[in-house]
Amino acid sequence: MPQLRLSEAEYQRHRDAILTRLESKNLAGLISFSPNNVRYFCRWGFISTERPIAYVLTPERSALLVPSLEQEHSAEFAIVDTIRAYPEYPGDRHPMEFLKDVLVEFGLEKARIGVDAPGYGNIYGYRGPRVGDLLPEATIENVNDDIEYLEMINSPEELALIRESARWGNLAHVYLQEYCAVGISETEISMRASFEASQTMIRTLGAEYRPVGAGSMPAYAGFRGQIGKDSALPHAMTSNVKLQTGDVLVTGAGADVWSYGSELERTMIMGEPTAKQEKFFDLMLQAQTLALDTIKPGITCSAVDRAVHAFYDEHDLNQYWRHHTGHAKSTLIHEAPFLDTGDERLIEVGMVFTVEPGIYVPGFAGFRHSDTVAVTETGIEFITYYPRDLASLIIPV
Repeated sequence: MPQLRLSEAEYQRHRDAILTRLESKNLAGLISFSPNNVRYFCRWGFISTERPIAYVLTPERSALLVPSLEQEHSAEFAIVDTIRAYPEYPGDRHPMEFLKDVLVEFGLEKARIGVDAPGYGNIYGYRGPRVGDLLPEATIENVNDDIEYLEMINSPEELALIRESARWGNLAHVYLQEYCAVGISETEISMRASFEASQTMIRTLGAEYRPVGAGSMPAYAGFRGQIGKDSALPHAMTSNVKLQTGDVLVTGAGADVWSYGSELERTMIMGEPTAKQEKFFDLMLQAQTLALDTIKPGITCSAVDRAVHAFYDEHDLNQYWRHHTGHAKSTLIHEAPFLDTGDERLIEVGMVFTVEPGIYVPGFAGFRHSDTVAVTETGIEFITYYPRDLASLIIPV
């Protein structure tokens, strides 16, 4: 049976790592509001709403502030010393006053405290005080960069979950390609492929499988509107069009395993490609191969994107450029660092990137593959493994 969750020792490693960084900054504790960060430290995944949730960590103990509707849920999954529940938002007493009670109890009312945000975000109509308003005598310092750095470097356990995600994203894409046919809508194809891959995934992995994230499908594959001329829109929206002969299709697939994910994207063509389609597909593939070959530990993220830009310059493709070469990927859709000319951070072993330079010809078509790769001592390990060559990606009509 593959690894389907992180061990408690792994979560302890996460907590130890941030506590070491807090100590180096002379900070007495951490308050986290980000669902991704809370899950990273205490295992519990939840749905964010207007009801604030906060995680408090010090070297001595930890606590979760949750609405009462999450009390049993958090108690079942969270690795935490104390769970404090408040009745409701906005309630007769604001939820952040309950957080203040915890912080005072932990002796933090006059302390130096690290936070990943000044307060709970203004989502779903939420409004409330910041941490600094609750504790006017405390010193508040944003440490989100420290947390983000820890999340960039994936351990062997985390890499195993990302590989497992890629396995099921690959299956979803197999179904997606198989079900492509002239006259069938993108919605029907996507839903069928995602459903069948998810069913197979659940049956195979059994009761041990939990996504932990809040997605609707464990495994998924689709087009998100990137069909025909709209494939030239990198962030097109689903329009429920029906596939036609000659369409260029840009796809996306992945799966959620214990909140970790992967990204697989391919460019496919309905029927035999035209010379123009073949030309741009080949140039896209060359650009992606160049980027993949450039990634190695010790160089900057910007160096990868600069290499791709040089390729675009050489082949007069700048008019078709729309976005950077890639981004980090583990538990969110997009994460730092970015394979971008403006990101001078060093690439390190354990980082995981999507590699996806695209070519977008307005009114004609877009061409993009995305592969998820892990940085190793000598270069990269391909996490995704779907065929990249044109011959494998032509849909017979």
